[in-house]
Amino acid sequence: MRVAIIITGLNTGGAEIMLLKVLERLDRQRFVPHVISLTTLGGLAPRIAALGIPVEAVGMKPGIPNLLDFFRLVRMLKRLNPDVVHTWMYHADLLGGLAARLAGISAIGWCIRNSNLDRDKTKLSTRAVVSLCASISKWVPSRILSCSEKARQVHVACGYAAEKMVVVPNGFDLTRFKPDNDARHQIRAELGITDQTLLVGLIGRFDPQKNHAGFFEAAGVLYRHMPQVYFVLAGQGIDIGNAALMQTITQAGVLANTHLLGLRNDIPELMAALDVLASSSYGEAFPNVLGEAMACGVPCVVTDVGDSAYIVGDTGRVVASGDMAGLAAALEELLALPPAEKSVLGEQARARVAEHFEIGMVIRQYEVFYGELAAMGQRR
Repeated sequence: MRVAIIITGLNTGGAEIMLLKVLERLDRQRFVPHVISLTTLGGLAPRIAALGIPVEAVGMKPGIPNLLDFFRLVRMLKRLNPDVVHTWMYHADLLGGLAARLAGISAIGWCIRNSNLDRDKTKLSTRAVVSLCASISKWVPSRILSCSEKARQVHVACGYAAEKMVVVPNGFDLTRFKPDNDARHQIRAELGITDQTLLVGLIGRFDPQKNHAGFFEAAGVLYRHMPQVYFVLAGQGIDIGNAALMQTITQAGVLANTHLLGLRNDIPELMAALDVLASSSYGEAFPNVLGEAMACGVPCVVTDVGDSAYIVGDTGRVVASGDMAGLAAALEELLALPPAEKSVLGEQARARVAEHFEIGMVIRQYEVFYGELAAMGQRR
């Protein structure tokens, strides 16, 4: 079965990493994938190409799409003649879905990776694309895959066709993300702290949705109660060159206890070095960092956004979105647990990932999704 996957771009992000996981594990005896980026190839393109999967870019620029680029995409799809087209993220859903229709393809699946469309945290142009997608969702896609139940609910409320929605969570490789004492020691040595130092992590790009300012508000409170605690952050834009972030950290009074690592390619090792992972986000759908940390035996304290509360279950703590005093208190509670209790909580966190979000189980759901799309296309 030929599967054309269209994505807005291939820079490193949660959706893009999940796509890479799917491509790495898809049954290549049954499925022949081909990836198209609407913009540029980005950092993940070489990793996809290394799998023996063709990847190409349309070269669209930000802003209103150029019609020449759009019809180039139509021609690409006619040339590929796929059995199924699967689009990832809003702009790809809109443009890729319409291009597939013009190319004569009816087996089209959309993919939703976001659950927060608040006016103050979502660009007007993105909200406009979401509105357009909602208005054509009844006739362009055959199925709409959402990575979280919350995202499904939010988009149905926006007008997306409810009867077409299916939920497939993100998945995690438990052989890659696992408790690792050697990694814990190595990362902590790099940071100049001991294996016994209390370490709180926040992993994610610098973005208003991630609420780094709120995290450091909580960090300041926690530090005043537990001055021995340290904080480590990683992700795009998370470095000392970020003036706004540095000002926030300084105002919180935790500059001496904070490490900013920027983009890292050793996330499994970094996760294994933590005592607790925090998520202070205003908006998420299905945050990968929670499953990654939990698989490493690290409990999480999260805001109740997207499917975060469901992912954590009873293995961590959940506070209301924006409640940074609550976030600080929950972090302090977990950090103060006796080592034996903290260890049990970590084991429960890993077991929850194994039961609900193991990558092989999730990939099988994607394969079923593609099979159903192809069958629907044949019936039309």
